[in-house]
Amino acid sequence: MSTEFEFDARADFADPARKQRVTREVFAKLAPTYDRFTPGLSFFRDHAWKRELVATLPPLSRPACLDLACGTGDLCFLLAQRYPQGRILGSDITEAMLELARKRNQFAHVEFQNLDMMETGLPAGSCDLITGGYALRNAPDLDLALKEITRLLKPGGAAAFLDFSNPPQPALRRLNHALLKIWGGAWGLGLYGNPKLFTYITASLNAFPDRVALRRCFATHNLSVTGSRLHMFGMLETIFVQKSA
Repeated sequence: MSTEFEFDARADFADPARKQRVTREVFAKLAPTYDRFTPGLSFFRDHAWKRELVATLPPLSRPACLDLACGTGDLCFLLAQRYPQGRILGSDITEAMLELARKRNQFAHVEFQNLDMMETGLPAGSCDLITGGYALRNAPDLDLALKEITRLLKPGGAAAFLDFSNPPQPALRRLNHALLKIWGGAWGLGLYGNPKLFTYITASLNAFPDRVALRRCFATHNLSVTGSRLHMFGMLETIFVQKSA
């Protein structure tokens, strides 16, 4: 697999169309080893955080669930176990990821589709629950993604997102980004011989709201924060929101 990859962190992540192209290219390259490096980057805590996210969701009997930027399907399969009579749809823009998710799938009530999180084409009010693991930060346009999430959720519907997080304090934010760059560079070098491959994480964080501003973004779209949990000293966060009834 070629690991040659170049992007302009400032320009590509400021323009939605260019960011979408970069994101698709990055994850197409990472797909074959995605299930190896994701646990490693989180000190093997990623799956525990995802289990906790799903366990905290409302106890519904037959929910329609949508997992955004589903990758190879981790959250979808956890949702399938939590809601055996529900319907779970995993969506992603990277076909290489979806191919791996389909190969892993052992649940009849889980399916995967190539959909854009900013404009899925799904019916309004069709989702009881929406989840995303490392999804919102990678949205080409966060405002459009949140608008689509609100459109898709039924009144009173819930959503939960796990992602890298920006602290509101500038000094702490710079420290977090520096640590991520070092740690991601080590994994990029070890897995691919390319320490620059994971610089997309800090590049995407530079264009992502801090924790305070992110809550304002949710509120703008009629989504109330109902809870949150910080991980790895605040470098990541799971955040739970609900659409007004």
